[in-house]
Amino acid sequence: MDRQFVKIEKGLGPQGRIAVVRFDRGDNINALSQQAMRELRDVPREFEDDLETSVVILTGSAKAFSAGFDLKDGDGRARDGLPIGERIQRQRLGPKMCKAWQDMDQVTIAAIEGHCIGGGAALVVSLDFRTCGRSAHFRIPEIELGMNMSWGSIPRMLALMGPARTKQAVILASDRIGAATALDWGLVEEVVDDGQALAASMAFAERIARQPPIPVRMTKTTVNRLAHALDDLGSHMDADQNVLTGLTEDYREGTAAFREKRKPSFKGR
Repeated sequence: MDRQFVKIEKGLGPQGRIAVVRFDRGDNINALSQQAMRELRDVPREFEDDLETSVVILTGSAKAFSAGFDLKDGDGRARDGLPIGERIQRQRLGPKMCKAWQDMDQVTIAAIEGHCIGGGAALVVSLDFRTCGRSAHFRIPEIELGMNMSWGSIPRMLALMGPARTKQAVILASDRIGAATALDWGLVEEVVDDGQALAASMAFAERIARQPPIPVRMTKTTVNRLAHALDDLGSHMDADQNVLTGLTEDYREGTAAFREKRKPSFKGR
């Protein structure tokens, strides 16, 4: 497909076994529009038959990994006026994007600078490892917008952080999770100086790329199958719940408050 926001560079590192995928909309926000999500969903297909690449690094811009789902995207907002069946189908784009990255044969690393919010956080927890700059922060704002946290993210966050931290991260939607806290909670594996996330990810990728590729892939597959064996059970209703919450007054209030830059007032209906 013709990509607007994503670039792939292969053949890097030891024996050319590292690839870097850059998602950059050029605005230091890097929101996930429908077009951006389609591009990111399709990236793993580029590596399906690639036996030469052992590690794939996903990074955003120098100042932002992603601000999450683009609430101002016309294509995305149009779904609110669609019949429920079509809305559920559209809502499955985000989960398909994340699942495609999780299922890659190659080891995947997220190099994170700046903010990583909502759908951006959902994407990075789909990868195998995460490195971030000291000023990076994470936030899961979906509940404050009147919707559920979807895209299969909760089982993945649960595997990384445990039940209490996952509840805290998702329910307390306004709270920023700074880099040091993210490291302490297990949301990221390494914190480095600002501007060095990609370099640190590359150094880590080089260590992996020097290992024999076949057992590396086997190990990743085995660990993922065990760690995520019950994911579908925990998140199979994600899209349905998202559409259901999208029909509530609280959803309309949450998204209106976001656009108007004010605190929402929820009524539970």
